[in-house]
Amino acid sequence: MCAIGEDGAAQSYGSRPPSPATELVRRAALDQLLELAVRDTGMHAGAVFLLASDGRALRLEVTAGIPAEYLAPWFAVALSSPVPVAEAVRERRLVWLADPEEFARRYPRTAIALPYHHAAAAAPILTGTTVWGALLLFWPGSDTAGTAGPSPERVRAVCRRLGRFLRDAADTGHAVGPGPAPRSLLQAPALKRAPAEALAAADFAERLPGGSCSLDLEGRFTYVSATAAALLGRSIHDLIGTRPRQSLPWCTDSAFEDHFRAAVVSRKPGYYAAMLPPDRWLAFELYPDGSGVSVRISPTDPGGASQTAPTRTRAPHGEPIPLGEVYRVLHLAAALSEAVGVGDVVDLVTEEMLPAFGARTVALLAAEDGRMRVIGCRGYHPRLLEQFDGAPLTLPAPAVRVLTTGVPAFFATFEELSHAYPPAPRQKGQHAWAFLPLIASGHPVGSCVFAFDRPHPFPDQERVVFTALAGLIAQALERARLYDTSKELAQTFQAALLPASLPDLPGLDVAARYLPSARGMDIGGDFYNVARVDDTTAAAVIGDVQGHNVTAAALMGRIRPAIRSQALAGATPAQALAQINRLLVDMDTGRFVSCLYAHLDLARHRAVFATAGHPPPVLRHPDGHAEVLALPPGLLLGIDPNADYPSTEIPLTAGTVLALYTDGLVETPGVDLDDAMAGLAAQLAQSRPQPMDQLATTLIDHARHTAPRTDDIALLLIGLTTAE
Repeated sequence: MCAIGEDGAAQSYGSRPPSPATELVRRAALDQLLELAVRDTGMHAGAVFLLASDGRALRLEVTAGIPAEYLAPWFAVALSSPVPVAEAVRERRLVWLADPEEFARRYPRTAIALPYHHAAAAAPILTGTTVWGALLLFWPGSDTAGTAGPSPERVRAVCRRLGRFLRDAADTGHAVGPGPAPRSLLQAPALKRAPAEALAAADFAERLPGGSCSLDLEGRFTYVSATAAALLGRSIHDLIGTRPRQSLPWCTDSAFEDHFRAAVVSRKPGYYAAMLPPDRWLAFELYPDGSGVSVRISPTDPGGASQTAPTRTRAPHGEPIPLGEVYRVLHLAAALSEAVGVGDVVDLVTEEMLPAFGARTVALLAAEDGRMRVIGCRGYHPRLLEQFDGAPLTLPAPAVRVLTTGVPAFFATFEELSHAYPPAPRQKGQHAWAFLPLIASGHPVGSCVFAFDRPHPFPDQERVVFTALAGLIAQALERARLYDTSKELAQTFQAALLPASLPDLPGLDVAARYLPSARGMDIGGDFYNVARVDDTTAAAVIGDVQGHNVTAAALMGRIRPAIRSQALAGATPAQALAQINRLLVDMDTGRFVSCLYAHLDLARHRAVFATAGHPPPVLRHPDGHAEVLALPPGLLLGIDPNADYPSTEIPLTAGTVLALYTDGLVETPGVDLDDAMAGLAAQLAQSRPQPMDQLATTLIDHARHTAPRTDDIALLLIGLTTAE
C-alpha cells in the first residue's frame, strides 16, 4: 500500500502477506464502503482508485453501478495526467463537474473517451494530509442551470470514511493495495420477486405491444419475451446470458452497444432504430436504472416511426455519438498530438475533421495581440473571412464571443443565429454552426467554426465531443506555436553563429550550405568558415561540436573565431588545431570537436590539410575523377592536450573541386561510412561542370532525397579557377 504525505513524497506501508481469507475480507469491506458512498451521496455510480506502489500513479480498484470496462482508459492513471482523479490527488481538492460541457472544456481527453450526458466529481481519499487514493462519482447531468445536485460536503465525508478505513488497514499491517484487475459491483434488482410474481410479470410483458427484454449493467440479456425473441430472430435460450453482439449476427456494429452505454452512464432513456437484413427495421427504447436496462422492441419504418407505439420516445438529449465516430475523433486527437507546427494543426483541422462531423466548412482563427487572425479555412469565401481577419476581440460576433467567454455556441438554424446576433449575414449553403473556443492553459488561443449545409440539432452528446475536441485543438495549437517560435529563434541563433558571407578571392569559387537536422528544432554544432589570409592565401575549416543544443552551438561560436585568428596569425593547419585543442582542454567543457583545416596557397598551387577526427575531404580532379583523400587521422579536439595533428600536402590545379563536409551529409543508417563517402565521391564525379553554388544545391538535394538524415549537414565546396 502506498500513500502520499503533505510534502508530496510517497510513503510505503509494508505488510505481511495476507491470507486469502483476509484479502477477501478487506476487499469486501472496501466494496461495501464504495456502495455506501454512492448511496449516501445520491450518486448513481462510483469508483475507487488506489495509489500504485511507486506513488506515481492511481490504479482503478473497484466500480459500483457502472462496469469497470467503461473506465478502461483509466485503469492506470499517472498523477501528472490531465484527468479529474489525478488532479484531485495532486491538488488535494474536490474536482466538481456538474455540467457536461464544462467537463469537456476542462478535460477534453476524458470527455471524448466517455462522451455521454453525465456529471462527475473526483475527490482525494484523505486522512489529515495523507492521500491514499481517489473517489470518482457519477450522476445524471443537470438539464437546468441551478438545479440542486449532490452535496459536495457529503462527498468529502465519504472520502474521509474511506480514508480512515485505508489508514487503519495500513496501521494494522494489512494495507489494501491495488488488486490484479479492477472489480465491478453491479447492483441487484431492488425487489426480490416470488416465483408466482415473476411469472405474472412475464405474462404482463407478453401482453404488451411489441417485445420486451432486460439487460444487466454489463449488457447481458437477463429476460427476453417471446415476442422480443421473434422480432430479434433468435430463440430465448440463445439470447439469455449473452450480449447482443454475441448472439445477434446482424448486430455487429457499435450502435446498440453505444446507446446501451449512454443509458447506463447518463441514467437517461434512449432510442435508436436498426435494420435487420434484408430490409426489416426495429425500434429500441432503453430505460435504465441502477440494476440494468429495460428495452422495448417494436417494428418501425426506415424513418423511425414505430408501428406499435402511439408515440416514439426519444432520449431528451438526442442520440449519442456512435462509437465509430468517437474512435475516429480519438484518431484525430492522436494525430493532433503528433502535429509539430501551426501548419500541421491547420491542415488536420481543415482537411480531416470535416468528414468526422459531416460539416461543410471550417475556419480556424487565432488570437494575436488582442485581435483575431484567420490561420486556416476550408469552404469559406475569402471575402466572408475578411471581416474576422484582424478584428478586435471586442467585435460582437459569435467567433469572438465564444473566445472571450470560453463557452461554445451552437446554432441549429440560421434563425437561431440571427436571433442571438441580428447583424449575422445569411451565408449561402450554410444553415447551422458550431462556434468553439480554443482555450489552452487557461488563456485564449483562438476559435474554430464548423458550418453545416443543412439544419443540425447538435444533441448534447455531440456538443460534448465538439467541446472536448476544441480543447485538444487548442492544446495542439499552443504547442505548435511554441514550436514555431522556438524553431525560428533557434534558426536565427544558428545563422548568427555562421558566417554571413564567404570571401571573394581571385582563383576561388566557394559555396556553402547548412541544413539543420530533421529531428526537430535542436540547434546544431556544425560550423564552417573560409578566411582570407592575403591576396593569394586562404584558410578553409569545417567541424562538428558534439551535441545538438545551445551549449554545443555556443561552443561552436567560440571555436570558429579562434580558428580564424590562428589562420590570420599565419599558423599552419597542424599548429592551429593543436592550439585550439589545448584551448578546449583548458575550457573543460566535456565536449569533443571534430575539425578539418585546409590551408590553400593559390600562388604555389598547393593545399595543406590537417584533421582532428573529421571525415576526409573529397577531391575532384580536373578530368572529372573524384577520390576520398587519405589523410593521417588526428585525435578529436578537447581530449589530450599534447595531441599532434599530422599534415598532408596536395597539389592544386585549375578545375579542381574540394568538398569539405560534416558526417550528416553522408551518414545513412545501415551503410558503412567508407561506402557512404565513396558514394559522395561518385556523386561528385558524375556531376556536370557547374558553378559551386549550383553544385552545392545538387549535392544537398541528393542527400535529402536518398535517405533520412538525422544529423545536421554542413557542406563547403571550393573550386579552383584561373585567376583573372
